[in-house]
Parts: sequence; C-alpha cells; structure tokens
Amino acid sequence: MTDKNSTPVSEAELESSIVYTPEAYICEDYARAERDKLWRKVWLQVGRVEDVPERGNFITYEILDDSLLIARNAQGELNAFHNVCPHRGRRLVDTPEGERNAQGKRNKFFCGFHGWQFDLDGENAHIPHKEDWQGSLQGCDGLTPVQCDTWGGWIWINMDPECEPLREYLEPAASMLDPFQLENMRCRWRKWGEFDCNWKVALEAFNETYHVQTTHPEFNRYGQFHGWAKAQGKHSNIGYDSPKDMDENQSAKLRVGTKDDPRISTAEMMNYTWEKANTNTTQTLVDAANRLADELPEGTPPGEVLQHWLATARKDDEARGVVWPDVDPKHVGESGTAWQIFPNFQVGHAVNNMLCYSARPSSYDPNKCIFEAAVYELYPEGEEPVTKWEYCEPTSEAWCHVLGQDFSNMAAVQKGMRSFGFSGPKPNPYSEKATANFHRNLARYMGVGAPVKLKP
Repeated sequence: MTDKNSTPVSEAELESSIVYTPEAYICEDYARAERDKLWRKVWLQVGRVEDVPERGNFITYEILDDSLLIARNAQGELNAFHNVCPHRGRRLVDTPEGERNAQGKRNKFFCGFHGWQFDLDGENAHIPHKEDWQGSLQGCDGLTPVQCDTWGGWIWINMDPECEPLREYLEPAASMLDPFQLENMRCRWRKWGEFDCNWKVALEAFNETYHVQTTHPEFNRYGQFHGWAKAQGKHSNIGYDSPKDMDENQSAKLRVGTKDDPRISTAEMMNYTWEKANTNTTQTLVDAANRLADELPEGTPPGEVLQHWLATARKDDEARGVVWPDVDPKHVGESGTAWQIFPNFQVGHAVNNMLCYSARPSSYDPNKCIFEAAVYELYPEGEEPVTKWEYCEPTSEAWCHVLGQDFSNMAAVQKGMRSFGFSGPKPNPYSEKATANFHRNLARYMGVGAPVKLKP
C-alpha cells in the first residue's frame, strides 16, 4: 500500500518514480464504484460513424448496468439514448447472444413488453390505451437522452448531462491526431473477447514500449525498441527513441530495421509483422520493403532507407487510389506510435493504418473484462471491406502470434496483483509514464489510489 503520509503526485512530478495501490485492479468494491464515479462521467468511444450510415441505422453499446442506443434520425443526425423503456424498464433492443452489440435498421423502437414505440429522435410515438393514465404520464414523453458527438470517425457518448464538450475532453490528443485523418480509414478486422483480467491490466499491456524486448523477443533482431511516454493531461502518448541522424518518422509506427543491412532488416520486419502480428503495416508497405534491396545500393544509411521506403509506398498507394495525408515528419515524431485516450481507448496511428484497443468491465468481477482490438487502413473508394465484430477466445490461434504473446501476460499479472507480497505497481518514469498518468487521472475520479513518490 502507498504511504498514508505521502502527497499524491502532480503531472509534473511524474518525472519521478511512483507507486500506487493495486486496489484498482482487484477490489470488488472499487469495481462497483467505477460505475458511478467513472463510466457514467467520461466520454466513451462506442463505434464508428460508418456503422450507422443511414436514417434508421442504429447500434447499441453496453457497460455494466447501462445499455446505450445510438441511432441516425431522419435529418441524418446521430442521437444517443439510454436503451430502456420509461414505462416499466424493459430494454428496447436486446443484444443477440454471443454478439458484441446489436446493430440494424428501424423506423421506430418498439418495446416488446407492452408495445410502446419511440421514434428516431427518442420521442414517444405510441402508447397503447394511453387514456388509461388519465393524462398523468410525466417522465414518459421520450427516451432519456445521452450526450453524443463524433471525432476521428468514431462515435462518442457521455452519460453525464453536465459533461464538458467532447473536443475539450480529447485535447491535446485530438489536435495531435487530426492531421492523420483517421476518419478516412476503415476496418480490416475487429475482434473482441472476455479476458481473465481487470480492464486496466488489459490496456496496460499495450501502453508502453518497455515490454517489447522481453514479450516480443523476435523484434530484437530488427533494431532497438527503447521508447518514451508522455503525460498529456487526461491522456498520454508513447513513441520510440529516434537516432539523431534519422527522420523523425523513426519515433513513430512506420520504422525501418536498423540491425545489419537496413534494407534487409526492414523487409524482414515488415514480413514478420504482416504474418505474425497482422497489424501496424499494410500490404503496400510490405511490398515496398521487399523491393528495397533491389532499389537501393548496399550500405545505404538507415535514414535514407526510411525515406525511400515511405516515398515509394506512398506512390504505390496513390497509383491504386489511396492517398496518404501529408503530415510533417516532426509532427509524426511528436505524435509517437499511440495515444491513450482516458479512460479506456488507445489509438495506434500512422498515415495509412492504425491499430486500436479498448477494454471495459464485463461484470462487477474485477478479474474479468471485455477486450477489443481493431485494425484500420486506407482503401480505394468503393473497395472498403465490410467487417463485423468477431468473438475470439484470448489465444494466439484466434488473434495472432504477437497479440498472443501480450495476452500471455494478462491473466498472470492479474493473479500477481492479488499477491500478499506485492506492494503496488512502480512504473518506469521514462517509458511507462502513460501508466502512471492514467492512475493519477483515475484517482481524480475515484477519490482513492493516487500515485505517490517512491522514497529513494
């Protein structure tokens, strides 16, 4: 446990080593308190705009006791409501067994208990035998609204009617990520499952680069993966250390191999990533990397290999109708490899693809969570694939080899958190600052568990 006489750290003090109690991961009372203190107070990413393309299209989203209904009305606007009939409390839309959420198209929402109906703006459209109430129907004129907005191609909701605007909540992440035009990307695949760990353990398996050399040892043959993490208010971002003589793209996701011949190691790294991770690259990038040894002479410096690889891949994509956004290398470097959007969403961005994670509790059992991952990329207009959420057990076979390596830590960490001999996480203040900043912000909502400085 943390020292009761210690003072919770500020964002600036995260430069120091800290510790915090494992209560947030293992305590059932804490998990129950999250419903009111956290999940009903923050902006949550619930789906993509393209999931609700036309009038009448809808999706649902569930977190603990709350089910939310997001629908596009006749004017093309997105509305969100609590998915519950105000009459007797029946959910209007049920999630099919084994599915992540419900999705479909309707002109009205119909309560299967007594036949009440609500239109796409949430207004009460029909009450059977309405006269029986003798005009006393206070609170039954419509569905309870939920704050709803969009950014980056995602739909966001907030159950707190007094919440701050989405854009304000997302800064500075929104401004840093806007140049990447994430709204133009579409899903290549998306998967979800129930995992044997707390939702924070699942997210924290990915919010730093410190684990790469040990959890993913195969990547060590392609270069060094030492990285940084920065606190960004409610949010944080991570990236790789970049050699001084290289393009600042090397701090971000699209990196070249720096071991031995960079032409060869880049190609090997891209092929391994495509085949064993199925994320963080595209077929165009792989094909361009495979040509490097033919297009560049032996001895070409890594920085020149990086520039040539990205330039030729960009040209190849343009030829098939895929246009990357122009983002200054300095901005790419500052943006890093991924942003952790408080509380439960990570955007691993690049100019032509992204890998996103999210996690949330599946119940009030702190040892269980729903984990999701989705891979996006740019496609020629009209060639975007249509994907659905696929339920997968947390195995390498169901997901991929590299994600399976990450999954191997999750349940083991959850068990270790409950050990009498564990005094609390102590993240590295350089490469794991995102974890420390997350718990600093989490404690502001929860009122407990604030990180404190470790004594020398």
